[in-house]
Amino acid sequence: MSDTDGGDLPQGLQLTPMDDAFRENPYHILKRIREEAPTHKDEELGRFLITRHDDVKSLLHDREFYTEPSKANPGTFSREILAPAMIGDEKPSMLFMDEPGHRRLRSLVSKPFQPKNVERWRSHIREIVEATLDKISTTEFDLIEQFAGPVPTVVIAEMLGIDPTYHDQFKSWSDLSVQIGFNPFPTQAQQEEGDAANQALNQFFIDEIGRRSQNLGDDLISDMLRAEVDGEKLTQEEIVSQCQLLLIAGNVTTTDLIGNAVKALLDNPLQLEKLRLQPELIANAVEEALRYESPVLNSGRIPNRDIHVSGCPVGHGESLSVILAAANRDPEVYPDPDLFDIERKDTHHQSFGGGRHLCLGAHLARVEAQEAILGLLDRFPSLTASERGFEYHAIPSFRGFSELWVSGVSRVKQ
Repeated sequence: MSDTDGGDLPQGLQLTPMDDAFRENPYHILKRIREEAPTHKDEELGRFLITRHDDVKSLLHDREFYTEPSKANPGTFSREILAPAMIGDEKPSMLFMDEPGHRRLRSLVSKPFQPKNVERWRSHIREIVEATLDKISTTEFDLIEQFAGPVPTVVIAEMLGIDPTYHDQFKSWSDLSVQIGFNPFPTQAQQEEGDAANQALNQFFIDEIGRRSQNLGDDLISDMLRAEVDGEKLTQEEIVSQCQLLLIAGNVTTTDLIGNAVKALLDNPLQLEKLRLQPELIANAVEEALRYESPVLNSGRIPNRDIHVSGCPVGHGESLSVILAAANRDPEVYPDPDLFDIERKDTHHQSFGGGRHLCLGAHLARVEAQEAILGLLDRFPSLTASERGFEYHAIPSFRGFSELWVSGVSRVKQ
């Protein structure tokens, strides 16, 4: 069955984490949409929600579709809400860039994120995890503020070659920038704070690029300055944009991945104990966490032609919200999809997107999560959920915690 008029299904902000019910448990709502109207017209926001696994996968891999919001039809979500966030002649980030610009930019920045190159960072990521755990001095603490947030920030900052004294400032800028970078409905206060953080980040990276230009080092900024493909090099604007994307998008999603995975383990003590006894299951456990609680709820596409999705006509230039979280729990693909099982044989998922826009930092996120979770469980062998509870953040398109309180006695580091 398809849905073209919306019926009595949720609409608009009811389908975002800004709605209390959706924020607390989107899966019940997404299940109903997937069953009743897998191609659901959200009249309020001017978009189609796509929720079936095979539809999501197919649309993500269609290399002819657009992602640049300005190419969507007037009146659609992409054109009216996403496109205006790109001021004046500002170029879209790589997330929202079409060919040939996307191919050129990705080819110039992708090498450091290839799995073999990321693996060279694994031992240092482990050291960062240990150093972060060393700073936790209480038996009850907010996992997000004291662990899941700092680890990705420090990793990206060190990969960029940033002075450690700026790491805390980087985290603050990152959090504030997300308020406008990935939130299509910021308040005026959030907009002002986010704009100020973006300006500070821009100037900071411009200064860093200037310094590296005089003395190239072994870091990502220097790599981007060196990069050349077919005589093409990155401009200063492109390097700044890529640095911001790494810092903001990479930090938020990896923080959410670590938090979501730990919460799933705490909610499923048999799975937690299984991982303690068999740490070699960590890679599969992280993939299952990505499937079970995707840090990114949805991605966007714009058809370059008239299409049908699950029998529903969708016109050229419409705005598609492909719901990764719904695809990852489709019972047509995953047996017992609402069950968290770190030994699940098929843990493939859509959480990193697909096609030419497959997440560039996917392997880095995997390594960070693997090392963070193993390090945390080793340091706190009796880790449990705290009575202080948790709170989900309300950032559209993302799924994660603003607070996640845990308790445990630290094992003294040898």
